[in-house]
Amino acid sequence: MRLSVLDHGHRRRAKAFFALTSKMSGVATPDIVKLLLYRPGLFARPLLALTADAMRGPSSWTAAEREYLAMSTAKVHQCPFCAVTHAELVRIAATGEIDPDDPGSARPELAAVRAFLGNVSQDPGHVDAAVVAGLPRPAVIEALRVNLVWNIVNRLANAFGFVLRDGQLESGTRSLHRFGYRFPGFLIAEGRYNDLGDAAQNLRHAVLEAPGTTDKATRSAALLGGELPDPLKSYAANVRGASHKITDADLDELKAAGYSDDAIFEVTAAAAIGAALRSYDAGRAAIGT
Repeated sequence: MRLSVLDHGHRRRAKAFFALTSKMSGVATPDIVKLLLYRPGLFARPLLALTADAMRGPSSWTAAEREYLAMSTAKVHQCPFCAVTHAELVRIAATGEIDPDDPGSARPELAAVRAFLGNVSQDPGHVDAAVVAGLPRPAVIEALRVNLVWNIVNRLANAFGFVLRDGQLESGTRSLHRFGYRFPGFLIAEGRYNDLGDAAQNLRHAVLEAPGTTDKATRSAALLGGELPDPLKSYAANVRGASHKITDADLDELKAAGYSDDAIFEVTAAAAIGAALRSYDAGRAAIGT
């Protein structure tokens, strides 16, 4: 983890949860859990609500197929942490319908929507919906919601340098599958939560309006690709467009320029959410919703 606050800055309830689950499982708390339970009011609470529904709620796609789409998105972002994790989740959730190691095992509808999501993620300015023209619109929207989640998480995992440690792949994936991506409410409750009735709007509102070190204008610029001072400008651009290229040196440069861990955390979250929402909105527009 490239930000010390993501290792040591949690509330007492989260630290107690880490200690208990680590003792029970015999492995250290995964980086993704530390991320989601650090200041969950900034974005994690609405993100987790979306994730549980998108990944394990009612859908045209099986749980394994949704994990396969998550794995495919991770490969687009060159995020090894997420690619390996979701490949394992495909294996856990599958009942013979898909093999994560064999792209040819995907049914034609899944292959079509995977290609569409790859286009949406990589080039939201030029989305061609022809590949999913024969699919039911609700099924495409469900896939776009899966893609929205992991377009955010992959960028954060890359930016903050997530790694898998001994035993985490096996225990972490089984816990995620068992609990359906849900966390106990007391762990993610923080501040006032405004449910606007739309997952995308909830994410935008939370990351812009939550109390923080940076002001709303700075987070809005990171989210929308607006003007920011260097080196924050180039860093936010990398989060949006090339998160796999971010290194320890990039965060060290921000810290040397006077940005705190919390400021970096907020800008990274805003930039990741902004880029993911742009892809999501572009995909929705391409299919006429």
